[in-house]
Amino acid sequence: MRGLVALASQKSAKRTRNGVLKGEVMKMGIAFIKVAAVYLLVGVCLGLYMGIAEKFEYTAPHAHINLLGWATMALFGLIYHFFPRAGNSKLGKIHFWLHNIGTLALILGMVFFANENEAIALPLAIPGAILVIIATLVFLVNVFQNLENENRV
Repeated sequence: MRGLVALASQKSAKRTRNGVLKGEVMKMGIAFIKVAAVYLLVGVCLGLYMGIAEKFEYTAPHAHINLLGWATMALFGLIYHFFPRAGNSKLGKIHFWLHNIGTLALILGMVFFANENEAIALPLAIPGAILVIIATLVFLVNVFQNLENENRV
């Protein structure tokens, strides 16, 4: 019996007040920030290409790359980094994958729309947009379930 009590106290001693193991990587926060940085580069390059080539039909994908890809994912990353209980939860992981898959599908669909290829655009854009909405709902639930005034250690 003493062995179990000692083991339990060791496990609790290794955890911070917010329930995260000391030294544990804030995986979802960092993952969101890294993906956001990639979207930033893609958005800047696309914007430069649009300006030089005067191909402004890519305005919608460009805007969504910068807003859903760069800005929104960077904010998710910061929130999950500073509130690791939410970031490391199952909902945080589900949110990460739904938002990333949905954003990519939506943006690719918009590119096909810009090139007047609706046969490919619709099957990408519609499910992509739905996934982004579902991901946003998952984020909302995650925030209300797992965000508290955490003292970072």
